[in-house]
Amino acid sequence: MIKRREDGSVHDVAGFAAAAVALLACLSGMAAEPPHDIVVYGATSGGVVASIQARAMGHTVVLIEPGHHVGGLSSGGLGATDIGNKAAIGGLSREFYRRIGNHYADPAAWSHEPPGDRLARRTAAGEAEMWTFEPHVAERIFREWLAEAGVELVLGERLDLDGGVLMEGGSIRALRMESGRTFVGRMFLDTTYEGDVMAGSGVSFHVGREANAAYGETLNGIQLTRAVKHQFTHDVDPYVVPGDPTSGLLPLISAEPAGNDGDGDGRLQAYCFRMCTTDVPENRAEWTKPAVYDERNYELLLRNFEAGDHRVPWHPTMMPNRKTDTNNNFAISTDYLGANGAYPCSDYEDRERIIAAHRDYQQGLMWTLAHHARVPESVRAHFRRWGPAKDEFVDNDHWPHQLYVREARRMISDVVMTQHHCQQREVADDPVGLGAYNMDSHNVRRLVTSDGKVRNEGDIQVGVTPYRISYRSIRPKREECTNLLVPVCLSASHIAYGSIRMEPVFMVLGQSAATAACLAIESGVVIQDVPYDRLRERLRDDGQVLEWTKPARR
Repeated sequence: MIKRREDGSVHDVAGFAAAAVALLACLSGMAAEPPHDIVVYGATSGGVVASIQARAMGHTVVLIEPGHHVGGLSSGGLGATDIGNKAAIGGLSREFYRRIGNHYADPAAWSHEPPGDRLARRTAAGEAEMWTFEPHVAERIFREWLAEAGVELVLGERLDLDGGVLMEGGSIRALRMESGRTFVGRMFLDTTYEGDVMAGSGVSFHVGREANAAYGETLNGIQLTRAVKHQFTHDVDPYVVPGDPTSGLLPLISAEPAGNDGDGDGRLQAYCFRMCTTDVPENRAEWTKPAVYDERNYELLLRNFEAGDHRVPWHPTMMPNRKTDTNNNFAISTDYLGANGAYPCSDYEDRERIIAAHRDYQQGLMWTLAHHARVPESVRAHFRRWGPAKDEFVDNDHWPHQLYVREARRMISDVVMTQHHCQQREVADDPVGLGAYNMDSHNVRRLVTSDGKVRNEGDIQVGVTPYRISYRSIRPKREECTNLLVPVCLSASHIAYGSIRMEPVFMVLGQSAATAACLAIESGVVIQDVPYDRLRERLRDDGQVLEWTKPARR
């Protein structure tokens, strides 16, 4: 079959399919999967939206997910939407939140509390969207939306990290899974939090914090002086035997030198699980003490209470039906500082060990807070009122299936989004979406100061006004790969990524990436040669917000 492009040129669709099948047989020695126009790897929220957009533009697409759930963090516990200014969100991303709103507009959706003020406030504001939601509701909406769009969804297939990105002439021809299944496509999207397709294709990337000097920033690199939030408010002795440095440091405290403000390193902002908890007795599970529980891992927490810090160390935001999206808060909380450095570039086995260690730490933390005799009774009583929601994550003992990978690999492309873009000293002339959240890095480690006290290091929180995200930051350099887009592990410095890394923005960028991929196919060009004017026109037609013309209201 010959298909005519808009510019009058033609391409042979049947010829592509035959060539794809022959390539697959040659490379894998196995029966071919049917070739697709677009192969999307990673059913994060960005991957889901990208796949739906590709289908809306009339292209064949397969969405491959290494796990068994869709939606990433949006269905993995992060129901308290982080964006900063919701007016910056358009397109299919806003449609997702509108579908959430439609769900909760039905009184039958409220099983553990009446809708009350939540729906009244939306009605008064004339807002169709809803920005807080339960994890299982998000996943159901994503799955229904994919089915409605006719997206082929493949679950439980992991990319072969040992040569599974099959390259030819500077472009990806196919992705081979560990099972041997191989997916041929014209265009590929890496929508994972880890960037495995990007790395496997040989595209340049960075892990960790760049030095401030790298891009002329002030908020990157080691942050000792500025890290004043989520910090110790009392002096706590860090040594196994208090006052005796020769006894060694307590667990979870780094013995490495502090370094200097602004110096680069390979550290990452801490990960955690965004727990969904409830105080409804009939829907509340008990905190589970992990089999590998080691009280020494919580000695610093207990000493911090005994030093006088009696704050309740978590940050629950209320979701519908008396549930929470729970985040880290204060000096010692759900963030597992310093435990994730190897995660981005590890193999699956090592990643699973790192994920298990995070789960064991956080489950042990919650059990300690609820039951340990050295925790103030007021704190214990608080945590005994709450527990994991029984009707969430039912296939995983009510624990989130997705670790909050706040950053991993970040591509290095022709445009690296930096602090200067976030603060609009530099303005992208090819926007494909807006960022609007604070430049936000969680702490990365605990260390001992020169006076022998323990402190957290790395936290940065600096506000922004919505700013443009460059198209060139979501596609690789021409010389590295010509048919790949990377809307999640995009090209950004550590501190700029701390602003961009929000689920609504990943959906925005996923839609824009899929649009560019479709236009590249239709125009017969590599991804770097997609005419930006044409891309911008299509994005605007599809409701994307590309420029900020509103007041700097948050």
